[in-house]
Amino acid sequence: QVQLLESGGGLVQAGGSLRLSCVASRSIFSFNMMGWYRQAAGKQRELVASFTDSSGTINADSVKGRFTISRDNAKNTVFLQMDRLKPEDTAVYYCYARFRYNDYWGQGTQVTVSS
Repeated sequence: QVQLLESGGGLVQAGGSLRLSCVASRSIFSFNMMGWYRQAAGKQRELVASFTDSSGTINADSVKGRFTISRDNAKNTVFLQMDRLKPEDTAVYYCYARFRYNDYWGQGTQVTVSS
């Protein structure tokens, strides 16, 4: 069993920044994959950024150059730094981990970007 706890969402004006954190209940080295998804109202959930090995990947073209994924292995934590936010980044952001062929999700954190 894996627990994922997100924090860092909130309301920000366009052009601002937020940093999301996700703390895992076990070593993140044990995960096949760990990252961030988001789901905007009325849209499908999309993969934003992820780690599948030691290097992180920004998966969503719409956030490349603005978002950065990083991690602190000692604290079992993955971060999503979001800069130059746009109203279209408004969504619920979910931390995700794949462990032993099972998928685990955090409870989600709301990010709202006002114009």
